[in-house]
Amino acid sequence: LEEHFRRHTRIKPYQCSQCGKAFRCNKDFEKHLKVHTGEIPYQCQHCDKSFSDNSYLKIHMGLHTGEKRYKCHQCDRSFSSNSNLKSHLRRHTGEKPYQCQHCDKSFTHNCYLLKHLKIHTGEKPYQCEQCDKPFSHKEELKSHLRIHTGERPYQCQQCGKSFSYNKSLKIHLRIHTGEKPYQCSHCDKAFTINYDFKKHLRIHTGEKPY
Repeated sequence: LEEHFRRHTRIKPYQCSQCGKAFRCNKDFEKHLKVHTGEIPYQCQHCDKSFSDNSYLKIHMGLHTGEKRYKCHQCDRSFSSNSNLKSHLRRHTGEKPYQCQHCDKSFTHNCYLLKHLKIHTGEKPYQCEQCDKPFSHKEELKSHLRIHTGERPYQCQQCGKSFSYNKSLKIHLRIHTGEKPYQCSHCDKAFTINYDFKKHLRIHTGEKPY
């Protein structure tokens, strides 16, 4: 009865000490803890994936059956589970229930919070085999590897020039669009990239870094 009452209130007495997420009932809290312990006893019979809870396995089974019963009325996207729909709805509502215990940042999904926490812990588990440089996130390592491979997957549709990083392509596109987002408040001169803008500011501040 007490747990049922909480469903009608915002009280969430069960809080995870690992990531800060809170729950209304102990059952959901214990289910969540398996995310951190790595316990995954529920095995999919169609592939080699395993899950911490039977409900997650049922959600996963939707990938094999193709069934998507849960529809978003904001953008018409469909999902195989109600939990995936609820997770998606945060994009429309802006809700960020996963709060960092070390700073004031919050996130829409737990995976983003766990990724962010590495900033505070200094953990860098992904190491480049070419130069031994460590990274906090797998995506950062993949991006870094392009320095060694020379891969340039981001191509400008206007002139055909290619870039290793999407950020570099976005900066390059300003040459074609004429966009200059960095404007000097002292003389109204505008710049395409932040580096040139900061360099220009030294004219007004008199700063001589070298």
